[in-house]
Amino acid sequence: MKTWNLSQLDDLFAAIAGRQTLYIPADAAGQPAFTRWEPGLAMTRALNTGRSAKDLFFPQVENLAAFQISGKTISVSPAQSPEEDYVIFGVRACDCRSFDILDSVFLAEPADTFYQARRAHATVITLACTEPEETCFCTSLGIDPQAPGGDISCWMAEGRLYLQANTPKGEALLASLPDLGEGEKPETNPSVFDKLPLKDLDFSVFQEKPLLDWFNSPLWESLSQSCLGCGSCTFVCPTCQCYDVRDFEGGGTVRRFRCWDSCMYSDFTMMAHGTNRPTQKERFRQRFLHKLVYHPNNHQGQIGCVGCGRCLQKCPISMNIVKVAKALKEGSV
Repeated sequence: MKTWNLSQLDDLFAAIAGRQTLYIPADAAGQPAFTRWEPGLAMTRALNTGRSAKDLFFPQVENLAAFQISGKTISVSPAQSPEEDYVIFGVRACDCRSFDILDSVFLAEPADTFYQARRAHATVITLACTEPEETCFCTSLGIDPQAPGGDISCWMAEGRLYLQANTPKGEALLASLPDLGEGEKPETNPSVFDKLPLKDLDFSVFQEKPLLDWFNSPLWESLSQSCLGCGSCTFVCPTCQCYDVRDFEGGGTVRRFRCWDSCMYSDFTMMAHGTNRPTQKERFRQRFLHKLVYHPNNHQGQIGCVGCGRCLQKCPISMNIVKVAKALKEGSV
């Protein structure tokens, strides 16, 4: 295992950035976000970023193609797939697990080539958690926040950073960095996670009953009544993958791009006949059943949630996946 003095963390960032583009969690525009590192940019003290590292694989807005129109002639210029190698430092275990969920969608045949390229060119350096927030519940989903995975796992302890390569890509990056010392993995303290209020959540019941039992529950009406349909939960969620494809015309060129969308919006999947989910109740139900039932049913029981707690923090009316799951299990609101 390699080690580095935390007081010289900027020097390590500079060494990495000298080889590949580096992104770190930093305070920007009022909230922490993964930001391209430049000299002087400090890592945030926040446990997690406002939005997840998903943005670097699945950007909020992305060009797909351009169409040049000249009379009756149309020529197509596909957008080039990303080809730049880059490093993401400081990814927490919950966000790292979310990549597995996104992979199961975007890398299934036929693979999304834009997402595939970004994943292939990225080296993920994770950072173990030692001081979780009360909204965290990743351990209830089988995630170990003190063994975060990725290409390289990191721990901060006693003024030092400890780095462990987990993949050939991680080994190659560590081998390229100068002056890394040798050290032993620091001891972790799992008991701190035993004190979290949401540590005993159990989502297994959603695979034990027929789908239609959950779909036809009378609780959806009351659960969805206060929902504003703002989509905040979907935009901060590290596992949401809905998007829309749109065209923009200007100057004889039509640019096609995709952008994040939300199943909570009234125009989601809008077609000529209208939308197949005309009420807020139906849209609300879609979001939570996708996380708890639909995705697990199609992906070997893999729940579409990683317990990062972002939706608990951001929902303006405090109606989140934890409350919904508990209400459905207990049969009452």
